[in-house]
Amino acid sequence: MRILVTGGAGFLGSHLIDRLMAQGHEVVCLDNFYTGTKRHILKWLDNPYFELIRHDITEPIRLEVDQIYHLACPASPVHYQYNPVKTIKTNVIGTMNMLGLAKRVKARFFLASTSEVYGDPDVHPQTEDYRGNVNCIGIRSCYDEGKRVAETLSFDYHRQNGVDIRVVRIFNTYGPRMLENDGRVVSNFIAQALRNEPLTVYGDGSQTRSFCYVSDLVEGFIRLMNCDEIGPMNLGNPGEYTILELAQKIQNMINPGAEIIFKPLPEDDPKQRQPDITLAKKWLGWEPTVPLDQGLELTIKDFRDRIEGNQK
Repeated sequence: MRILVTGGAGFLGSHLIDRLMAQGHEVVCLDNFYTGTKRHILKWLDNPYFELIRHDITEPIRLEVDQIYHLACPASPVHYQYNPVKTIKTNVIGTMNMLGLAKRVKARFFLASTSEVYGDPDVHPQTEDYRGNVNCIGIRSCYDEGKRVAETLSFDYHRQNGVDIRVVRIFNTYGPRMLENDGRVVSNFIAQALRNEPLTVYGDGSQTRSFCYVSDLVEGFIRLMNCDEIGPMNLGNPGEYTILELAQKIQNMINPGAEIIFKPLPEDDPKQRQPDITLAKKWLGWEPTVPLDQGLELTIKDFRDRIEGNQK
């Protein structure tokens, strides 16, 4: 098939492209390189079945494709809060442009939504029918509400125009190629420990997250795209850890002597986050297979190569 991946030079997009290329598809990567980098897709640039287009999805584009994986949007608070208006434009106008393309060329459309649609949840763990507790005027709203509108648009295009959609809600994902400066806990802790800096924990570290390794997530993407269910579907690892536990685990793996310091919790930071993946198990036969320790080792190796390479 001919498959379009928006945000294809990013962390998740590039891992997805690796899988799609290995399966023998023709892949078109669309990216404006705000958080993506050519380094992630270098190995495919000379491949005749791969095409790279530098493009911002807030502008329309005409292409012929069979499937669209719509991943384009900065996903870490540091990046999406840097230009919040741009973030919400990407989520709303960008998603409309991609749904319009899917409608015109009759492509199947896959939306990478987020567990952030649940906000700071009152229900634990979060199931797909939970409607969320989101602050619509907070500093995270450009992303949280943007993704909620992207889901609304997807379902309206599906009902009104018959667009064939798939909607996934992604919970915290980590792995090689995460940006060192993206402000998320796994990358923060690893980069700080490797640079002999104190590990920064926000709040008292009792807030929880679940961490899914990137290869597991990509497997879930491909299974959902090619099954008959439309979602929305949670994809993530139901193993739940406190932020302090994660900091101590990474501290022990890299630099046991590193200091852990505490700073105030940012506004609207969710206290708990854990996916209920009953639907993914039932519909896709999917659940995560990579344990946290193994995934962290692979991620630390990637960060170490980059950070030490930069210091030389």
